Amino acid sequence: MQHSKPGTASSAYINYICRAYNLVMIKGINDFKNVFFIGVAGVGMSAIAQYLAGIGKNVSGSDRYFKEREYNETKEKLEAEGIKCFLQNGEGINNETNLVVVSTAIEDTVFEVQKAKELNIPIIKRSELLAIIAKSKKTIAVGGTSGKSTTSAMLFDILDKAGMQPSIISGAGLVSIIKEGKIGNAKVGAGEWLVIEADESDGSIVQYHPEIGLLLNVDKDHQEIEELMSIFATFKNNSKVFIVNQSNHLAKQLSQNIKQDFSSDENSGSGYLAKNFNQQGFSIQFTINESPFTINSIGKHNMENALAAVAVANQIGVDLETCASSLKNYEGIYRRNQVLGNKKGIWVIDDYAHNPVKCAAAIRACQPVADKVVAWFQPHGYGPTRFLRNDFVKEIAAALRPQDEIWMSEIFYAGGTAVKDISANDLINDIEALGKHAFFVEDRSLFVETVRPHLSGNAVLLLMGARDPGLEAFSRSVFELL
Repeated sequence: MQHSKPGTASSAYINYICRAYNLVMIKGINDFKNVFFIGVAGVGMSAIAQYLAGIGKNVSGSDRYFKEREYNETKEKLEAEGIKCFLQNGEGINNETNLVVVSTAIEDTVFEVQKAKELNIPIIKRSELLAIIAKSKKTIAVGGTSGKSTTSAMLFDILDKAGMQPSIISGAGLVSIIKEGKIGNAKVGAGEWLVIEADESDGSIVQYHPEIGLLLNVDKDHQEIEELMSIFATFKNNSKVFIVNQSNHLAKQLSQNIKQDFSSDENSGSGYLAKNFNQQGFSIQFTINESPFTINSIGKHNMENALAAVAVANQIGVDLETCASSLKNYEGIYRRNQVLGNKKGIWVIDDYAHNPVKCAAAIRACQPVADKVVAWFQPHGYGPTRFLRNDFVKEIAAALRPQDEIWMSEIFYAGGTAVKDISANDLINDIEALGKHAFFVEDRSLFVETVRPHLSGNAVLLLMGARDPGLEAFSRSVFELL
C-alpha cells in the first residue's frame, strides 16, 4: 500500500510514522495494548481474545453473528470478560487501536480490514498472535490431525490439579471452565506453563517454537500426507523437546527420543505404554506403565489422548498417581463425545468428528454402549469432501458393524466460490456399494422423522459434523424430537 508524504510534519503524519513503525515492531506480547479482533466470536479468535483480556490488555472485537437487539451467548460471555463487542461495521476500530487481528476466514475486502489499513494499524493473523503469546510462556504445543482439543484439555486438567496453575488456549470449550459461566476455551493461570493447540490445517503450526511439541498422529486431512509430514517435521525442529505417538506409523518417523514417546503397542519400546483397555458403557479403564487409570469417556482414541497428556505431564514433574487422580474427574469438552441424554432407550451423542479417521473412531467408541449405532454425518466444504471422498468411504465402511448404519445430509456450504460438483449422496452410494447400511436425507430437518423407524431397542444415535455454527442447535432439536 503506497502512502504520500504530507508537506509538513503534522500530527497526522507523526501518527502515521508511529503506526508504520509498529507494523515492524509488534514482535512481543508487550508491543501492543489495545487490540481489536475481526471475527471475535470464532472459537480460535475468542480463545486468544479472552487470554489477552486475562493478562490485562484492552480487548474489543466484532463478528458478523452479532446483530442489533439480538441476543448472542458468545457476545454476552465475552463482554463478561471485559471484551467490548461491536457490530461488524467498523465503529470498533479507531485511532486508539494499535493492533487488529484477523482469522484466515477474513478477507481483505471486509470493510473493517480496509479501515484498519486506512488508519495504518498493524494487521496480523490469529496464528501469528498465538505464536507471539507462546513466546511469552513455557509452551506445550499439541499437534496432530486428531485429538488436539481433548489432549490439551486433559493435559490442562492434570497440570491444574497438580497445582501448577497452567494457562490454556484451546479449540474447544472445557466443561470444567464452561461451568464457571465462561466460553471455556481459554484460561489464564499464574504458573509458567501454557497449553495450546498447534493447527496444521492452515500450516500455522510451523510458527511455534514450544518448550514441548506433542505429535498425536498424522492422517490425511486438509493436505496430502507428504505435505503434512513436511509441516510436522518443521514443528519437530522448532520444539526443544518433541514427543510422538509410536502407535501411529507416520508420527513415529519423527521421533526425537523413543523413551519420551508413548504407545499402545507393547513392542514399541516407548517410555509410556498404555494397555489393558476396557470400556464399560461411558467409562474406559486402562493402565499406563502399570498404573491404573479410569476416565469418564469412550473409545480407544481417548485412551491414546490421555496417554499423550500423561507422557507430557510426567516429564515435567507430575507423577502417574497424580495424573490418574486428575483424569478420574475429567469432565470432557464441548461437542466431543457429548452425551445429550437417553430417550426411549436411545442414547444421543453429539460429536465434532469431521475427518475420516475421527468419524470412524467416534463410531467405534459408541459400539460398546449399545447393540446398534446409527450415525449421522454432515460433511463440510465441497473441496474438502471431494479431497477426502475415498478416505471417508473406506474408514466409515470399515468401522460399521453389520447392524450399524450411516446417514448423511447435504454438504455444509459456508459461502464463497466453491464448485458444487459433489454431494454427500455420492459418499453414501459408495458406502452402500460396499455392502453397508447407508442412507441419504438431503435436508437435515427431515432426518428425525426419516430415521425414526430405524431406531428401536438399545441404540446410539451419533451426530457428527463441524464448522457449521448451527450444529449444536440441530443436535439438541434431534434429542427433543425423538
